[in-house]
Amino acid sequence: MDAFGEEHTKMYIYENRLKTYVGWPFEEGCVCTPENMAKAGFIHTPTENSPDIAMCFFCLKELEGWEPEDDPEKEHKSHSPSCNFICLKKGVTDLTVEDFIKLQKEKQKFHIKKAGKEDITKFEEAAKRTRVEIIKTAKDEE
Repeated sequence: MDAFGEEHTKMYIYENRLKTYVGWPFEEGCVCTPENMAKAGFIHTPTENSPDIAMCFFCLKELEGWEPEDDPEKEHKSHSPSCNFICLKKGVTDLTVEDFIKLQKEKQKFHIKKAGKEDITKFEEAAKRTRVEIIKTAKDEE
């Protein structure tokens, strides 16, 4: 398993997700506490411009613009209803080996789909740039 896969497999464990919430911008008393975020499957993936970005370790759905009253579990289900992690009917520690293998298979599908979309976007952007260069070269030759 690659480093990305190993790191994200560790994220099945609630405590590992919770540890990512260093610098989370919300205080106690809010619904979207680090504890509730981690319970909903989110890991904290802040950027300089967006300190409240959280991503589901499983389906890779990223959400930002959190409000103190946002319920992480409801938001997760609303924005990614097909995420198998948020739809689990039992705790991770209660999963059988068969359950875990099925989950891992579904998780890989999310990762492959996301990587494919990113590659397609990069290809389309490169194609647009190349087309502009070809047109410019053709005009220069006239």
